[in-house]
Amino acid sequence: MSTDASSLTTQDLEFLRRPLHGFLSVAGGPLPPQPRPVWFEATDEGTIQLFTAPDSLKVRRLRRDPRASIVVAAPVGERERWLSVAGRTTVEPEGAHDLCARLAARYWDLEDPVRAADLADIMAADQVRLVIHPETVRRYQY
Repeated sequence: MSTDASSLTTQDLEFLRRPLHGFLSVAGGPLPPQPRPVWFEATDEGTIQLFTAPDSLKVRRLRRDPRASIVVAAPVGERERWLSVAGRTTVEPEGAHDLCARLAARYWDLEDPVRAADLADIMAADQVRLVIHPETVRRYQY
């Protein structure tokens, strides 16, 4: 069943708090869109946030047109489920490194020295936080 809404439900937030990859598409890009896998975090306020370099192509496109969407799907071996969130996106100069540290701990084993070094490299670079403010939420669960 697929449903449309403008906000995330408690069940959506529970699903999005798992260490799953999201596939981000931004407006103003090539046609057809070319989604990219990303780490993300669903907030208690019902937004979706991620981090990226301030001079990345996605940031340049979002500054021209702030629309973006993210699709998250359950992994193979689980019952089919996906969630799509689309809306206006803001580029926030603060909070990206804190978000990066939380997400790295969620997605990686930071006891692994290679991953710890990878995180140090990311933290040494400038980052911005992208925040998707949901306007349309679509979901499917079989």
